[in-house]
Amino acid sequence: MQAENETCQVTSNAYKCAPCQDTEVLFYEEVNEFGMRVSVQKDCSCKVQRVIERRLQNAMIPEEFAQARFDSYKQKTENQKVLYETIVKYLRNFEEIKGTKQNSLGFIATFGELRIKQLEPSKRSQAKREHNSFGLGKTHLQVAAAKYLMKQGYSVLLISDGTFMDDLIAAKMMNDDKKEFNRLLHSAKQVEVLVWDDLGKSKWSEAKENLYYQIIDYRYRHNLPILYSSNEDDETLGEKIGFAANSRLKGMSKDYMVAVEGEDYREKE
Repeated sequence: MQAENETCQVTSNAYKCAPCQDTEVLFYEEVNEFGMRVSVQKDCSCKVQRVIERRLQNAMIPEEFAQARFDSYKQKTENQKVLYETIVKYLRNFEEIKGTKQNSLGFIATFGELRIKQLEPSKRSQAKREHNSFGLGKTHLQVAAAKYLMKQGYSVLLISDGTFMDDLIAAKMMNDDKKEFNRLLHSAKQVEVLVWDDLGKSKWSEAKENLYYQIIDYRYRHNLPILYSSNEDDETLGEKIGFAANSRLKGMSKDYMVAVEGEDYREKE
């Protein structure tokens, strides 16, 4: 059966997509098996792009990284090349590993921020210079990966650790029968792909440690990937998020976990 004249035609400039008037659906008529003309609908060609746009909006990508792409990532140092090659390899294998226990990726520091803060004041500046983990492009690559996965049809949520954990604690105190708290917690636990930026940045508390474990353990048990970055190292990250949660996370990302340090590109701009 052949579609005949599509009936959704407009000339107004008020719509992003004139043929469907932004409904993402086209209506047309066709002749059925009994020779009768019937009205039929189909998805407009704009729907795929609109779905991607909504995913980008719902992913909560920071404005600073709205234009982050793989082709705009600067690979000036060996560490930046390692970060880039690791995440590209991860994405190439994503379909194969996404349903396994080792389905995650982590970019961490070689010498954690907490470890630097615990040094004598006179030694901190030198340690920061020698073991800097800021401004290497970790977040840029994670956002680029998030966009890629959304275009493949996955729902993605990007959270910044300091802000998200504080929001969770504040929501827990709200007088709304924990509706906002449960909404935030549910989104982090159940989204198909969670991108967790600056993990361990939030100030430690027992309540936060419990929340870290809830989220990470749930995703571990349900084979839901986490792409995370942290300015803590393998040991200090455990001190910030809890050793149980860190153990789970290490197991999930052991095939794609990279510890890096280098010059902060922001200081050169």
